[in-house]
Amino acid sequence: MLLDDHVLFREGVSRLLSSERDFELVAQCGTSAEALEVIARAPVDVVLLDYDLESDTGTQFMSAAHAAGFRGKVLMVTAGMNQLQCALAWKLGISGIALKHSSPAKLLDAIRVVAAGQLWSIEEVALAARRRIPAENRLTPRERQVLRGVLEGQSNREIAERIGASLSSVKASLQQLFDKTGVRTRGQLVRVAVERSLETLPAHGRDE
Repeated sequence: MLLDDHVLFREGVSRLLSSERDFELVAQCGTSAEALEVIARAPVDVVLLDYDLESDTGTQFMSAAHAAGFRGKVLMVTAGMNQLQCALAWKLGISGIALKHSSPAKLLDAIRVVAAGQLWSIEEVALAARRRIPAENRLTPRERQVLRGVLEGQSNREIAERIGASLSSVKASLQQLFDKTGVRTRGQLVRVAVERSLETLPAHGRDE
């Protein structure tokens, strides 16, 4: 399944895949809502996912897809992602990152590698984002939830509503994050989280 908000790109990839006998395009979608409907009714082995969607992001789709029970592979096909975006995508369980300006042959290679259960990445920043941090620096489950909300740009109130906690509890967890990481602002917290490779976040956005 292809999820990208650019029609011309979707059409181009659709033609490319139709020329390959080992691929079947289940659907091409322009919004996360459309894609979630597809995976609810049809088997999808691999999702080709753009990061920048018109109304949301690829990582937001992944969170919703995992919550809906999707366990297929996800290959990010993007014009570009920064280190934070790459790190969050890896933590949400993607199988690889491919660039839109890559050759058609390289994209096909990436899809086959991901479909076979292997990881694909051609970006050093994405690979570097997966380094581990010492165990003593890991956070509590609640701190992980709050950090994930911060990384996705949510306000304290939005985080509280999402995780079912009080606003004061979220503020307390945020202060604990500041204390543990030695920072004073959200921006500094995001930078430190990236530098430490977001190992504090659970796979697929769930607590372990």
